[in-house]
Amino acid sequence: MPLRDHFRPPLDLITSCEGFHGGWPMVIVQQLRKQLPSGYVAEPHVHSGTQVEIDIATFERADAPAPKLNEGNGGVKTAAWAPAQPNVAVETTLPDYDEYEVRIFDSKRGRHLVAAIEIVSPANKDRPEHRHLFTGKCAALLQKGVAVSIVDLVSIRQFNLDVELLGKIGHVDPTLGDPPPHLYAASCRWTRKAKRTMLEAWSHVLKLGEPLPTLPLWLDTDLVVPLNLEQSYEQACIDLCIS
Repeated sequence: MPLRDHFRPPLDLITSCEGFHGGWPMVIVQQLRKQLPSGYVAEPHVHSGTQVEIDIATFERADAPAPKLNEGNGGVKTAAWAPAQPNVAVETTLPDYDEYEVRIFDSKRGRHLVAAIEIVSPANKDRPEHRHLFTGKCAALLQKGVAVSIVDLVSIRQFNLDVELLGKIGHVDPTLGDPPPHLYAASCRWTRKAKRTMLEAWSHVLKLGEPLPTLPLWLDTDLVVPLNLEQSYEQACIDLCIS
């Protein structure tokens, strides 16, 4: 079945992208529970980043008494301490971002995290600081030996976070072209072979109207299961009545 555009009419008038992104991880978990070897468990992790703004208003009554000044030891009145002007003062938002994720644990090793499937949201791509937070998180997971898969269906943001992730750790994927595609799916991991540490990556260009690929989901150095994105994607669309 074809990949749909969830961010433009008519689909964005039927169901929200947040609803689809929030529902897909659970479908992936249900699929993986039939495939994972004994001792491995998958869980959804969904966090919708919110930007909460609190305005604190200070009012001064016309008949209010003058503020009292502090008196030092010598009885000299001193004004309240005021800091110097800040070195940086820019309008920004708190670094709270969307997470639509499936986490796979090895329960035999005390719920050791072995793999993470990251589903990109529009907010992950909308500004440089959000892209930096997303790729920084993925890079930190890779450095800890966690295999990372990234699935990006966001058609309204022209960025490739997989390319930015590889660039962050000093590598490129020459198969993606220039400019790289903004719809893609990829898996990557750091592994040891003989005495060498290897970065391995599998990437696929996604196209509207075409099926999604199957990615390798690495659970251990020599243990991998197929992550059938097409199967879980179609089931999620069926569950949400997306035709």
